[in-house]
Amino acid sequence: MIVDDSAAMRLTIRRMLSGEGIAISECSNGAEAVAAYPKLHPDWVLMDIKMQGMDGFQAMDEILTEFPDARIIMITQYDDPKLAEKAHSAGAIEFVLKEKLMDIERIIHGQRN
Repeated sequence: MIVDDSAAMRLTIRRMLSGEGIAISECSNGAEAVAAYPKLHPDWVLMDIKMQGMDGFQAMDEILTEFPDARIIMITQYDDPKLAEKAHSAGAIEFVLKEKLMDIERIIHGQRN
């Protein structure tokens, strides 16, 4: 599941990850992600941090409270070590900068092995 308020960014990530047998859902904000997670139970959530309304941290907290095994990768354009630390402390599997989106494939495939 891709959660980002930018349709262009969701499309970029979708194109990067698309392949046979891969179902990708999209949400444009944290509230949509919280509502969609129980219905979809995605293998991975790629969650933007800064979004209007419910941000990525709030959405991740709500998802992990109900589904502690959820695998969430926080993505952001802000290269801030404090944000990375906060993401890991809050339960994110990883913290990825939008300029390094190709790292997502490595993380996902590494977790599968």
